[in-house]
Amino acid sequence: MTHPTGRPEAVAPATALRAAAPGWATEADVVVVGSGVAGLTVALRCAAAGARVTVVTKARLDDGSTRWAQGGIAAALGEGDTPEQHLDDTLVAGAGLCDERAVRTLVTEGPDAVRRLIATGARFDADDDTGEILLTREGGHHRRRIAHAGGDATGAEISRALVEAVREAGIDTVENALVLDLLKNGSGRAAGVTLHVMGEGRRDGVGAVRAGAVVLATGGMGQIFSATTNPAVSTGDGVALALRAGAEVSDLEFVQFHPTVLWLGPEAEGQQPLVSEAVRGEGAHLVDADGVRFMRGQHELAELAPRDIVAKGITRRMQERGAEHMYLDARHFGARMWERRFPTILAACRAHGIDPVTEPIPVAPAAHYASGGVRTDLHGRTTVPGLYACGEVACTGVHGANRLASNSLLEGLVFAERIAEDITAGAAGAAGAEGPARPATAAERPGPDERPGPEEGAPGGAPLLASEARYEIQHIMTHGAGVLRSAESLARAADRLERVHDEAAAQLRRDGKTAEPGVETWEATNLHLVARVLVAAALRREETRGCHWREDRPARDDAAWRRHLLVTLGPDGALDVRSTDSEAFPPPTTPRTETESRP
Repeated sequence: MTHPTGRPEAVAPATALRAAAPGWATEADVVVVGSGVAGLTVALRCAAAGARVTVVTKARLDDGSTRWAQGGIAAALGEGDTPEQHLDDTLVAGAGLCDERAVRTLVTEGPDAVRRLIATGARFDADDDTGEILLTREGGHHRRRIAHAGGDATGAEISRALVEAVREAGIDTVENALVLDLLKNGSGRAAGVTLHVMGEGRRDGVGAVRAGAVVLATGGMGQIFSATTNPAVSTGDGVALALRAGAEVSDLEFVQFHPTVLWLGPEAEGQQPLVSEAVRGEGAHLVDADGVRFMRGQHELAELAPRDIVAKGITRRMQERGAEHMYLDARHFGARMWERRFPTILAACRAHGIDPVTEPIPVAPAAHYASGGVRTDLHGRTTVPGLYACGEVACTGVHGANRLASNSLLEGLVFAERIAEDITAGAAGAAGAEGPARPATAAERPGPDERPGPEEGAPGGAPLLASEARYEIQHIMTHGAGVLRSAESLARAADRLERVHDEAAAQLRRDGKTAEPGVETWEATNLHLVARVLVAAALRREETRGCHWREDRPARDDAAWRRHLLVTLGPDGALDVRSTDSEAFPPPTTPRTETESRP
């Protein structure tokens, strides 16, 4: 489509969220959506290269998932450790689905990326005498290679350092803003985003940021489950935006459930306190009510096995004993070690009436991390030209079927630097095989009349879901697509998710009404779309692999399923679920094969 002045008009896809037309607009070379380690690293590197950057974040700059990371960041920094050993541990945890090129990139570039993070201002715990960074172990690692800060407050320290650097650099930020949809120019290239600012500062309501490069760093989607370690803002907004924009997502069925989350009772919902894997790394034991260490004999690393194995071990023991939780026993640490090494966890436990110095901690698995997401290449490019993704929202191929502990912060850091380098390289061409993205020229930037998609009250298009649908979606997903899955439970979940949509669509057809546009209804609609994709992929993958556990298909089937599932969203809202030919990701421009359309 062409603007009357001759410039391409920027529009969002037909599947875009219902919203008012943008009432304001601003311009940048790069718009970064998200303010965790991935987003802020991209912003700092691009700004340092002279690009005009705008950071958009859903809450405050330091309110994303990064600040909640307790364990640390993994890198081969210790004596005797090597990137090759880190690679081996990552491949084992990924259960045959890691992209080895991506993992090699992570582990070889990781140590220097951590050193640059330190140069940015992040302070990791170090030996008082030598000044060397203190390293610990976590599940799946055969070496001590986890750098931590403040004992168990690594994410908070990284977030502090990056936020301070962004503010010192004077980078434009838009806080308390939910990004709605991607804008594209006439050639289908990313041209910015529409967003809604929640009554803060000089921008308010629906607006647009016009930019030639858009970077998604929106974090996870843990809020699709009733209990999660993710903050309330983790509603899958980036994955949903990418799907509506026509991008491919991959491996969404591989949701990691953290084995040791503080159990707060059967009615607890929303974000739950995490009990870091580092506690087990320092020698804590998993026990049942009788004090039996049930992980012995299940894996050579016992409590330090990869997370999927530990989560399954806990869940099996809970089933066997008819219990709602197991226990993590670290009483032998003593008060001094708890206070010095794990002050955040100690405070969280005590706030809920549990003293880990004198009693075992009740724990159970909860949704923690999405190993899949928006599919990218090694430079963070998605299948939509000009659209990048990094951090938890992305699927780089590093994590495979199960993320290795503390690789997430490193992945966000390493691939954020690669994205910034790609954007600022200055080469012409679009994303994918044609070369790196470039900022839009003046003629390509959106005109003043960009539209975010179906406007509120419009009779056509997809409906918005009422805010209360969020809780129904969480209940459906927890019981149908949680740690334990089967064809029956997943089919039931798919049917119930379809009914949630059909009821809203019927009302729209009947009287032209849909839920009122707003943050809560946009979030519920995003959660529903992401849940549909996860369930469709989990139904299709008829095996148990990594953190995808099918009770009816308990074996790993490499012959049929050592491959990835790719999903796109059609203009009519139908999902297209496809399989790759092998465990290797095809280039983003590779023609699609093995097509299967599902409603």
